[in-house]
Amino acid sequence: MYVLGIGAANVDVHGVSRAAIVMRDSNPGHLHTSAGGVTRNVMENLARLGVKAKMVSALGGDLFGELVRRESEAAGLDMSECLTLPGVTSSAYVSILDERADMLVAMSDMGVLEHVTPEVVRSKRGLIRGAAAVVCDPCLPAETLESILDNAGDTPVFLDPVSTAYAHRAAPLAGRFYGLKPNRMELAILAGLDTDTDEGIERAAASLIGRGAKCVAVSLGERGCYYVAAAGNRFYRALRPVSEMMNATGAGDAFLAGLVYGFVSGFSAARAADCALAAGHIAVESDETISREMSAEKLQEVVRTYSLLR
Repeated sequence: MYVLGIGAANVDVHGVSRAAIVMRDSNPGHLHTSAGGVTRNVMENLARLGVKAKMVSALGGDLFGELVRRESEAAGLDMSECLTLPGVTSSAYVSILDERADMLVAMSDMGVLEHVTPEVVRSKRGLIRGAAAVVCDPCLPAETLESILDNAGDTPVFLDPVSTAYAHRAAPLAGRFYGLKPNRMELAILAGLDTDTDEGIERAAASLIGRGAKCVAVSLGERGCYYVAAAGNRFYRALRPVSEMMNATGAGDAFLAGLVYGFVSGFSAARAADCALAAGHIAVESDETISREMSAEKLQEVVRTYSLLR
């Protein structure tokens, strides 16, 4: 059994300010460079959770591309299906975090993903249909996302909308995905409905189920998540907050990895949601985007320690 990721694999540069950010000025802080990309991050988390994980993406033939491949393979992620493009610049993501380690602003350059075309996806059809699940993101061109869905057969496809800007790209296809992991703002765009209240969140998530999605897990920060499924499951779920948040950047990627881990492990919806929340907890307690402590054992320990049902 393996999970296949098709999407962004890039270099992340994160800066954390040592004090309150002064806009339009140079701010002392700590800078860190590592392999990143939404789908690649989800897949590395899955690999660390003990899931066999394979990646399809496009890397430039440059130092950033070499770094992404080297760090990914060292973490257990199979990168053999990725394209390497000499003379092309690898994708990159730069984020600035405030003194509380919460994101202030970010910028991405994902142009290399234009090379992951529908033709590339069709060439991977056997790999896609042999997977227990596929994870993707809308940093890919819209026609490539559609090709993934067209070639998936019975394989469940999960999507992280990434941001409000990228959610617009995924919105027309939202009902075709098996699983969606938006935050409140991304949900509003996917559904075309207001999400300013809990009732609005519930209506918007239900509308995506009505369009064909099988499950929607809406991440709500410290409030946990709201989960709804075509099978009838519908609930809010949360763990107790962590004592100190080191870095919020990788929480969403870890959350989706935990959710997919629960799905391919055959867990109940509630247990899968707990895995998603626990993976997010592990991520925010690390100053790295992907915690080196991520493991199936650590996941279950966090569920036991932070459960509100104890």
